[in-house]
Amino acid sequence: MTDTAIKIKSRLTGSQLLIGLLERQGVTHISGIPGGANLPMYDALTKSSIKHVLARHEQGAGFIAQGMARASGKAQVCFASSGPGASNLVTAVADARLDSIPLIAITGQVPQAMIGTDAFQEIDTFGLMLPITKHNWIVRSAEELLEVIPLAFQIALSGRPGPVSIDIPRDVQNQLLDIDSLPQPGRREANPPFDSQLIEPMLCKIWAAKRPVLMVGGGIIYANASDILRRFAEQLDIPVVQTFMGLGVLPSNHPLTLGMLGMHGAPFTNLVLEECDLVIGLGVRFDDRATGRVAAFCPNAEIIHIDIDHSEIGKIIQPVMSIRADVGEVLNAANEMIEAGTRPKWRKRVTRLKQNFPLILDGEDDLFRPYGAIKTIASLLDDSVNITTDVGQHQMWVAQAYPINRPRQWASSGGLGTMGFGLPAAIGMALAQPERKVICFTGDGSLMMNIQELATAAEQNLDLKVILLNNRHLGLVRQQQTLFYNKNLSAVRFQPDVNFALTAESMGLKGYDLGETDNPSELLKSALHEPGPCVINIPIKESEMVFPMVAPGGANRDMIHGEIA
Repeated sequence: MTDTAIKIKSRLTGSQLLIGLLERQGVTHISGIPGGANLPMYDALTKSSIKHVLARHEQGAGFIAQGMARASGKAQVCFASSGPGASNLVTAVADARLDSIPLIAITGQVPQAMIGTDAFQEIDTFGLMLPITKHNWIVRSAEELLEVIPLAFQIALSGRPGPVSIDIPRDVQNQLLDIDSLPQPGRREANPPFDSQLIEPMLCKIWAAKRPVLMVGGGIIYANASDILRRFAEQLDIPVVQTFMGLGVLPSNHPLTLGMLGMHGAPFTNLVLEECDLVIGLGVRFDDRATGRVAAFCPNAEIIHIDIDHSEIGKIIQPVMSIRADVGEVLNAANEMIEAGTRPKWRKRVTRLKQNFPLILDGEDDLFRPYGAIKTIASLLDDSVNITTDVGQHQMWVAQAYPINRPRQWASSGGLGTMGFGLPAAIGMALAQPERKVICFTGDGSLMMNIQELATAAEQNLDLKVILLNNRHLGLVRQQQTLFYNKNLSAVRFQPDVNFALTAESMGLKGYDLGETDNPSELLKSALHEPGPCVINIPIKESEMVFPMVAPGGANRDMIHGEIA
């Protein structure tokens, strides 16, 4: 791969040109499923160095590509056919949009002459993808691919990252084209310049504050600015709260980190925000799960907001000062101007709040309770492992208790909250970084959403361990019905019980059930460290809950700390 234009003389089909352009972008893996409308792409792929990963469902293919993108920071590609193939991909694309993941979704389409005739497996993919992508195309000629493919990568990676969609009719895939050169690969555009004169007044406002807090999110990770942020926080001696997407920006044991804020944040974290007088939002969008009821969020504080996406500034909370820019560039410039200092009174108050209102991990010494399982697993592994989760109680238990200590160690569905995300995303992370073990924490409800991808993990023979915290229920739904619907449990119990260990073995993986052995601790240890993929079932009580919890629509200060199920 090179950034200079390649001079060639060749006659190629549209599909051959597409694969050549993807090779030129540095694509090494494509996840997907073939079908009638994209078979020419797959025919061209047989002669390519790109490795294809055969998913068992197009949603799985999209999340596999997401996992690769989240681990690597590079734009990744998934394929689907027309009709149900494209519609199955929609959830993964929407998920990427909300979490700012650079995803290139390429779909086949019926021939152009048949578009609009309700042809077999025809669907308006362009219309479906329009509201959930940064940009999308329906390609009308093979020649357009020379512009569309590099531009797709550029758009997906530039500014705030996100997904794009490319729909290619079958006649375009088969069209012959004489090619004499290939364009330069699409790359992330340089960030727009920002007004550097805003930095000094921002620093003055920060130093004038008596109780400031840094609120950091996924934008820090996407900007590769974790080290820059750390220096900024340490020089200004400011405590740091992380959004769900910002976990890993600072190591969990760093003296300035206060962990995750919001709906399931630690009591002291939300109480520090109640007392602060200035919040500096860095690469965050002030999501409702972080802020709680917006009118009650940080009631004594002014807000400074730095974000690359101008549409996020003032959308939810009106700042007193804002900078629309790459957060890493702003912090880097600020670090050169900072006079380091300390805030002993504020740090002392924060320490007291941590002591008086700790995060209580109930049952952390019991392997068959959620925090105990998570803590035990973390103690058996090091920081080299990557972590994914599905969505539900287990997701919040892991966010609270697992020590996420580096950027891109953590992949979980934040904005869309998609059950079924964890397993295929773990496959993607393992493909992108095969030298790292991947741990996927899931629940029985979430795993069933994309359980077919166990076969994909087996086929790829990845070092991937699925940790199933199995309560035989839709646990978070059960918790909300218990707390807010007078314990009127409805449609939350799965029957009959599934033997997930045997299910895994039927798909070519090893399966273990810690509830069916005399020495569960030893079995867990050996399963975690053996090569290859496996499923480890850990039975837990259905009455387990994740606390603290802020009621939907409530203020963060009104945390619920416990309830008998």
